Amino acid sequence: MASGLPGALTTNIGARIGWLVGTGLGSGLAPIAPATVASFLALACYFAAPISGDSLALYLLVGLGLPLGVWATGTLVKPTLLDPPQAVWDEVVGMWITCLWLPKALPWMVAAFLCFRALDILKPFPLNRLERLPKGWGIMADDVAAGLVGAAGLNVVRVVFF
Repeated sequence: MASGLPGALTTNIGARIGWLVGTGLGSGLAPIAPATVASFLALACYFAAPISGDSLALYLLVGLGLPLGVWATGTLVKPTLLDPPQAVWDEVVGMWITCLWLPKALPWMVAAFLCFRALDILKPFPLNRLERLPKGWGIMADDVAAGLVGAAGLNVVRVVFF
């Protein structure tokens, strides 16, 4: 083997990294509303970071977070549980997407949080169809779409009314 690690150990490390990322660094283990907890933590991290809604850093977070999330949440899927409640990396990426192009001000961040959570919970058509995709794609796609709809809607409100 090129890595020098036995196959089982390599797989075990991959599974642990998948679990860590897929559960949003463990936030998906929150006993109540793990998706909401993960969304709040993602927003808090973004709000505290020295980046803006139109920065290359946020685009990179989203751009790298999506394929990483497809893989990581896919590692949590079981035949009897296609969208495990502890798989919350989709909320993290969806929340970051909702913040795109918005001013980094508390009222806009609260609006982004409420908008994203409403879209994620209600899953209006056609967002709900995306859950049918296989494994990590089905977990991630509906939240990415909810983030895009939220970002578009909030930015239209911002441009038209503010």
